[in-house]
Amino acid sequence: MRVVGLMSGTSADGIDAVLAEIKGTDGPPQMRQLAFETVPWPPRERDLIGILIAGHGGTHAVSQAGFLLGEQFAKAVLRVVKASGLGIEEVDLIGSHGQTVWHEVAEDGAVHSTLQIGEAAVIAERTGITTVADYRVAGVAAGGQGAPLIPIFDRLFLKPPVSLGGCRAVQNIGGIGNVTFLPPAGSDASIQAFDTGPGNVLIDWAAARATEGALRFDKDGELAARGRCDDKLVERWLEHPYFQQPPPKSTGRELFSSGLAERYRLEAAEAGLSMADFTATVTELTAASIGESYRRFAPLPVKEVVVCGGGARNPVLMDRIESQVALRCGRDVSLLRYGDMEDAPGDEESKEALGFALLAWLTVHGEGGNVPETTGARAVRVLGKISPGRNYRRLMAGL
Repeated sequence: MRVVGLMSGTSADGIDAVLAEIKGTDGPPQMRQLAFETVPWPPRERDLIGILIAGHGGTHAVSQAGFLLGEQFAKAVLRVVKASGLGIEEVDLIGSHGQTVWHEVAEDGAVHSTLQIGEAAVIAERTGITTVADYRVAGVAAGGQGAPLIPIFDRLFLKPPVSLGGCRAVQNIGGIGNVTFLPPAGSDASIQAFDTGPGNVLIDWAAARATEGALRFDKDGELAARGRCDDKLVERWLEHPYFQQPPPKSTGRELFSSGLAERYRLEAAEAGLSMADFTATVTELTAASIGESYRRFAPLPVKEVVVCGGGARNPVLMDRIESQVALRCGRDVSLLRYGDMEDAPGDEESKEALGFALLAWLTVHGEGGNVPETTGARAVRVLGKISPGRNYRRLMAGL
């Protein structure tokens, strides 16, 4: 089955679209990437996403955004299929995470509601392909966090060998960071996953503020590299209640918001830090929060860290993660980018989108997509809502 996976993360910098071939009649599924594209959000849609994430905009804005984003997701599908050299009629299924604009977490850590937009019916109509979307809500309805959603992919494709002697931490760094701890084969320890806290979100904010909007992110960590980190501020900010909260847990830009970034900037200014210093300090905070999460919550000692997502392209952040993990977890921990792994499907940019292609495939086969021990859901659930495309009858007949 050929499946397109679509992802737009909390940084809202663009749509990741991947076309994959998934096979799996007997035993675990096998996956092969055929094409990958990143499609930037047009300014109108990006601005609208920002308004909604900030908690502004009424029902009209939410309704309009759902359809506008659906159109852009559909265009991303057509683009990645064209890049593969295949025709759209040769694609069987689409899996879309959509764009998270709200993830309501109560003070006790329970998730009361979650909202991902990008109308699946629009995607199905424009492409003709049956589309699965809105994965998180089933997990929330079952009493869980609704996120992270990628541990099922990690468990199927990234289980470490017994020889590793401890956990493999698969660390995604988008706007928000999340980790999956994978015990080695044969271990009695269970898989665990949660959001570690800020990924790129505070770094992106600092870069935009430092350059008066000329930059949306700190390219290659160049701004942080020019600054001086204030370790005292990092340790103070690590006292944020979210970092102390045990998993299962999830978060978003509702908590690690522009308001929080502004508060941290004012504290940094009072300490005499420049904007380059501030960028270096929030970069260190991201790295330290990852290392501290491992120290506190890993089910076994971490022996290997595999980094994916946009943060893997920031060499300064990667260096600081390596240092912070060594400081907090021991120096016998190796760090590598997901794309450097042998036999792993895709690379660090496409991995999350591949996860949503997999989830769509599981859904139409009636298979559960959540991992309850990582989200707190009551049980395994089939995730997502199906919007039939013009290929729906053929798709279902072939299962």
